[in-house]
This record gives sequence, structure tokens and C-alpha cells, in this order.
Amino acid sequence: MGRRIAIELNPTFEIVIDGAPIAHALGLDKDAFFRLLAQRKIDRLCERGTGEDTGRWRASFYHGHKRVRVVVDRDGRMLEPPEVSERTPQKR
Repeated sequence: MGRRIAIELNPTFEIVIDGAPIAHALGLDKDAFFRLLAQRKIDRLCERGTGEDTGRWRASFYHGHKRVRVVVDRDGRMLEPPEVSERTPQKR
């Protein structure tokens, strides 16, 4: 086996962010955004910053051909405007 990589997990830590700017960036109203999120029709990924980015998190939301990324602090405050880009199709 190669070198091991330690991954710290804390399943009880939660960051709450405002969904309105994300919904708007995806071209959805808030109700539709939260409905699709509950139906798991919007994929999401959250990455914890390390090194100089410690204390920052990057949350990505994927719907259709769009990806919206936001960078937030521990309190869920957006540190940058949402970044919108085209989602790259995944190869299967």
C-alpha cells in the first residue's frame, strides 16, 4: 500500500448560507431552488480550505449545465460574489 492520507471529518459541523444568490445565479427562483435541492436534483459539494485558505469553505452547486461556486467563512458569509460557469459534462 502507498502512503496514507489523513482526512479529518466532523459530521456535526454545519455552515448555513443564504440560498437566494445561488438560486439567482442558477436562473431559478428561491422556491424552485429549494424544492430541487430537497429532491436532490441539484448536486452540491463543499470543500474546506487548508493552508492560507483555512477558515474558508467553497460550496459548489450543479444544476443542468451550470455550476455555481461560493466561498464562505465559518459563519456562512459570502466572501466573494457567486462564480457561475458551464458545467463540464462527465464522461461515463
